[in-house]
Amino acid sequence: MLSEAVATFGLIVTILGASRVKPEATPVCVGLYITAAYWFTASTSFANPAVTLARGLTDTFSGIAPASIPGFLLGQVVGAALALAVFDWMFKQEPA
Repeated sequence: MLSEAVATFGLIVTILGASRVKPEATPVCVGLYITAAYWFTASTSFANPAVTLARGLTDTFSGIAPASIPGFLLGQVVGAALALAVFDWMFKQEPA
């Protein structure tokens, strides 16, 4: 669950940051982040509920046990919520 929270946190921050600074680079940034997160997270960075459900239905090396799906989804929700909170805090506009 922790690695999914980290992976999702990073993905959301990557999307929000890239779209804020250089929107046309967002798809490349997301691809690069997912590639990197595949290697630095224990879960190989699902960071996406649809991918989590799909991997729960496969018996390949990248699959997960269906009983593990709720934990992965919880990690993703926590990571996304933390990313939104941190990003909002970092880029809060001060009243003029």
